[in-house]
Amino acid sequence: KYAMDQAVLDKYAALPRDKIQAEYVFIDADCTARSKCRTLDAARVKQGVDRLPKWTYDGSSTGQAPGDDSEVIIVPRAVYKDPFRGGDNILVLCDTYDPEGNPLPTNSRAPAVAKFEAGNAAAEKPWYGLEQEYTLFNLDGVTPLGWPVGGFPKPQGPYYCGAGADKSFGRAVSDAHYAACLYAGLEVSGTNAEVMPGQWEYQIGPSVGIDAADQLTISRYILDRICEDLGVIVSIDPKPISGDWNGAGCHMNFSTESTRKAGGLKTIEEMCEKLGKKHQEHIAAYGEGNERRLTGDCETADINTFSWGVADRGCSIRVPRDTAAEGCGYLEDRRPSSNVDPYVATALLFETCTN
Repeated sequence: KYAMDQAVLDKYAALPRDKIQAEYVFIDADCTARSKCRTLDAARVKQGVDRLPKWTYDGSSTGQAPGDDSEVIIVPRAVYKDPFRGGDNILVLCDTYDPEGNPLPTNSRAPAVAKFEAGNAAAEKPWYGLEQEYTLFNLDGVTPLGWPVGGFPKPQGPYYCGAGADKSFGRAVSDAHYAACLYAGLEVSGTNAEVMPGQWEYQIGPSVGIDAADQLTISRYILDRICEDLGVIVSIDPKPISGDWNGAGCHMNFSTESTRKAGGLKTIEEMCEKLGKKHQEHIAAYGEGNERRLTGDCETADINTFSWGVADRGCSIRVPRDTAAEGCGYLEDRRPSSNVDPYVATALLFETCTN
């Protein structure tokens, strides 16, 4: 009921222009992407992200600065094609700094870059495949998409990768998001309906180093915009519905040069031992509310117990069967929640496994 007439908007969006609209995307105090738009010359944009201008916003309105010193500096870090305006227009992913040039406490990208550089990521070439799960809700913010208001659907079982009006709720969102991410230039590798009705997943990767977290961040922003257009709410809460309903995670598939070459399985086993010794440190970094999800039920390991195994989705770390059979490959960390900070999580996983 709040949507504007898209046909009217399209009339103006189609107008020719010789300038580029750059949507600057940044992260607020709640790890949520916000944005503002500015006009740039095409010649400057062609020079690359390092030549794009810094900008500012009101940090007192995002929980990141006091009202009497509210200016936050945003620095462009990555550029993507804009799937909403099209043409030569762009999305510009930024991180945040105070006027003295110090990263804000909420800027988790800067310390992640430092960890990758300190760990010689250029040589290790850490690959990530990030499985972002999310849940769609009606505009009341209470009823998952496809659920009866005030009630429950049939039990889980037919919804995972399901098809049909009684099984698949929100495919339009998933398909639109998939297409928009591909247009933007993201390394989105797939999507599927999840176990709980109204819940979906997409995968970013394989992506290398800091680029994986950058791409997941901008993909979440694109998802918010898609849901805005389609009139639904997206949640990345790790356990949006209590009871015998699957939660939402962000499993991290991880490999390095050492694990991908012959004999890499031994390195993976050593990584699992390292991860076990730092289990609580990782749990603390893997998202808010994860204790509601990691119960030992619904394809999760108990939050207080570390485990790893081959092809076991009830473990903290799953080693794929192909990896075990071939003696090299990757591991899957199944602990991160859907609302995990991707910069914190990817950098910590790299640090622990390669230190």
